[in-house]
Amino acid sequence: MMSVAWLWTALLGGFTLVFFLNALLIKNKNKKLPPGPRGLPLLGHLHLLGKNAHQDLHKLSKQHGPIMHLRFGSVSNIIVSSPRAAEQFLKTHDLVFASRPPLEAAKYLSFGQRNLSFAQYGSYWRDVRKFCTLNLLTNLKIRSFESMRREEIGQFVETLKRAALNRDVVDLSAGISSLNADMSCLMVFGKKYADKEFDERGFKAVIHEGGQLAGTPNLGDYYPCLAKLDLQGLTRRMKATCKVFDEFLEKIIDEHEKSAKQDRPADDFVHTMLALMKSGETEFQFDRRHVKAILMDMLAGALDTSATVVEWTLAELLKSQRVMKKVQQELEEVLGLDRMVEESDLEYLNYLNMAVKEALRLHPVAPLLVPHAAMEDCSVDGFHIPKNSRVIINVWTIGRDPNAWSDPEKFIPERFIGSNIDVKGHDFQLLPFGSGRRGCPGVQLGLTVVRLLVAQLVHCFNWELPNGMLPSELDMTEEFGLVMTRANHLMAVPTYRLSK
Repeated sequence: MMSVAWLWTALLGGFTLVFFLNALLIKNKNKKLPPGPRGLPLLGHLHLLGKNAHQDLHKLSKQHGPIMHLRFGSVSNIIVSSPRAAEQFLKTHDLVFASRPPLEAAKYLSFGQRNLSFAQYGSYWRDVRKFCTLNLLTNLKIRSFESMRREEIGQFVETLKRAALNRDVVDLSAGISSLNADMSCLMVFGKKYADKEFDERGFKAVIHEGGQLAGTPNLGDYYPCLAKLDLQGLTRRMKATCKVFDEFLEKIIDEHEKSAKQDRPADDFVHTMLALMKSGETEFQFDRRHVKAILMDMLAGALDTSATVVEWTLAELLKSQRVMKKVQQELEEVLGLDRMVEESDLEYLNYLNMAVKEALRLHPVAPLLVPHAAMEDCSVDGFHIPKNSRVIINVWTIGRDPNAWSDPEKFIPERFIGSNIDVKGHDFQLLPFGSGRRGCPGVQLGLTVVRLLVAQLVHCFNWELPNGMLPSELDMTEEFGLVMTRANHLMAVPTYRLSK
């Protein structure tokens, strides 16, 4: 009986979808959509996406151009794959494309799109962004946690020194992830939390699963009439993950409300937000749901992203011993070999900063950024962009554009010598943090953590690959998600190189 009911539901949904698509085609028949491959009935172009969507879209853009139209189910998607095209969507017509689509993941993983990343454009989003940039992500706030970062990284270096004495193989991926999780928790929550205090799967595992779920193509996003059926089981998993986050964040807020204010080097994000919530001075409705949504945003933004960039940068340095030696030579000339790196040293490490920039070009932490949504019909470069289209910026492809970069597949930090190109959204050939109104507001914090950690690990240690592996044999396979991680952990053997 249930199978018959499900069959009728699916058939009704299919007929509704065909009717909707036919109406849409008639409406837009005299309007020039961007080019794209021939699609299939009902599916559209979903069948063209595989495990690594950013690479599949990259190949399609080579055939159909830098502004490409693909239909996923009933949804129009505009794929943007060149610096010039990105500038038109993120600068020239920034306001039109400043919103977010109502994705299923956003509903469940951002407390009803109440966070900064997934909130739809409007007065609420503007107020939240203003609140975050003025209270949580200022340079003063970032500097207030400098001593914490120094202490945590110092402890990590001591652990690696012990491994170096025994010539142990170190799981750099796991170590960097744990270190970054501890620093993120101290900054956001005011204390470190053991995995067992969060969930039986572990703190980092649940955060990673949330990112994977957010990056997995969801049929409910492309066929709204089928969303409630949850044919892939993604909604069930997202609800379970959200429940874990909700219970944990409720516990955090309760702890902060019960604890008396104590002297500490810097207020964590929870204390800052609760103080403002109770003051009633915010320009928008602010209750525990909003606190949890923004905390989740800050934690996810700080946790997986920075650790992933550090991993990719170290992997590229291990593959290119020439670049590794140049980075170490600069560190030795600026600091000597008798002390560790301080944050105040980072502005003098030009070649190191170029190496990080080059790693971000080849391995943008979010290869497709977070999708934008068209709030109205718009014409871009002579193409009709329908209202409610989803705009996907393929920054992975943009970083490999041969018209913008020479030898784009090679890791060459020297390409930035004498160049003013930065990663903060001003230069559209390099957009790892997005650009325009929806550019990442945590760029400065992320760059500080990444540069400091890479500098420290390369300055304090020489690294070699295990079991006689050659640099050319290092596996650089990507695992696609909202955050693009390495498919396999980065393993290496450290040798301590400082005199102290």
